[in-house]
Amino acid sequence: MNKYLRQLFTAVVALFVILGLSSTIIMAVRANALNNDPRNARSLYHQLGAYRGAILASDGTVMAKSEPVNDAFKYLRTYSNGPLYAPVTGFFSINQTADRGLEASRSMLLNGEADSLIWQRAKAMLTGATDQGASIETSIDPKLQQVAYDQLGTRDGAAVAIEVSTGRILAMVSTPSYDPNKLATHDTKAASQAYNELSAGQNSPLINRATSQLYPPGSTFKTIVASAALETGDYQTDTKIPAGSSYTLPGTATQLPNAEAQADGVNGQISLQEAVAWSSNTAFAQLGVKLGASKVSDMATKLGFGSTITIDGTESTGTPMTATASTFPSDPTDDKLALASIGQGDTTATPLQMAMVAQAIANNGKLMQPTLVDRVRAADLTVLSQTKPQTTANAFSEDSADKLTTMMESVVTEANPQLAIDGIKVAAKTGTAQIGTDNSAIDGWVIGFAPADDPQIAVAVLVHNTDVYGSLAAGPIMRAMMQEALQQ
Repeated sequence: MNKYLRQLFTAVVALFVILGLSSTIIMAVRANALNNDPRNARSLYHQLGAYRGAILASDGTVMAKSEPVNDAFKYLRTYSNGPLYAPVTGFFSINQTADRGLEASRSMLLNGEADSLIWQRAKAMLTGATDQGASIETSIDPKLQQVAYDQLGTRDGAAVAIEVSTGRILAMVSTPSYDPNKLATHDTKAASQAYNELSAGQNSPLINRATSQLYPPGSTFKTIVASAALETGDYQTDTKIPAGSSYTLPGTATQLPNAEAQADGVNGQISLQEAVAWSSNTAFAQLGVKLGASKVSDMATKLGFGSTITIDGTESTGTPMTATASTFPSDPTDDKLALASIGQGDTTATPLQMAMVAQAIANNGKLMQPTLVDRVRAADLTVLSQTKPQTTANAFSEDSADKLTTMMESVVTEANPQLAIDGIKVAAKTGTAQIGTDNSAIDGWVIGFAPADDPQIAVAVLVHNTDVYGSLAAGPIMRAMMQEALQQ
């Protein structure tokens, strides 16, 4: 009998252990997943019935807030100037889980359920006050955001501006954009219809082109090849490198030409600085092959290529906001390496990534973690967290950064004087990437920073599927953004 009692006792203990483990998994490990499951009606009513915290720009401008309404859900999420800030805020919808922007990355704080708000919840319960989520104060400069948005207009593209010394994102625009208010409506049929229309096709405006879309970076990638060359110690700004009017890709009969006669050099040679200024394809294709894939790839990796970039949030605050990993080909043949070295072929990048490249050059080779949130405040204005600048890599030396700056200044002073700003030194690199069938279209790029002698703002602009050079398509947008940022 004792034997059977022991077996029964063991079985009961085992069942309690299993019950405890399953409860732990449901309540802790899978809590976020279950709460975010669109089939969870109780969670939906709970979230929509909560006073969700506001999302604010750096000057206090309200980008998103909750307003009381007379329906079963109690509060309606509203977005002021929704299309302008949509890439930053994302959306909060009755029938779609928040999966992008700050609405997703700070969801637990916004709805008041984060662990850091436990005393706020207790205080509300004891006093009978309305339980409110935390407010999120961002680094976005509304005037700069507006200029970038207006400049891009109806074009397909993106613009990113970063504060050089800190990595704070001052502007992040993606066009075409969308109005989150159409998704926030409590009319489930209207919300579903709006989502289906917005999410359809490869060119969906829900896609944040600044962070989630990859494009060939064109000649802006030459800054990375130039930095790899400078770091070897074998190259200076005046070092002569092979160029010429045309270069035959190794092992092929394919001819690679230059867009400008000045990029050909003299007698097949050109200085590294002139190669950057005039964006010599023949020079950088050969330079990339000479350096080898390892050196170019290592520099790209130091600057963020090959890794997903976390912009905001953690698993404990919601669904982190990330940027798609930019790519450089692994172990390419020399012909593919030549193309990759001029930002074509298998090299792809997000606009955020290329803004980070400009930021690192402007910051003496130090790559900063890009951030969107400056601080988080509870409803009683207590600061729950404050973001501190973080260096993620020392990509190259200060000496190399100085030389890169000099070369990028010559892009403006020699080849693109239309990008100059009176009284301010501008460092830039334009890019014109061929895309489409038979290279029939262009992705126009520019990256840069200003003032070149005291960098404050780094910018990247992409105009997708255009028909003019990057200096003409993206250049004026960068210039306007710099003027706005530096006159404040």
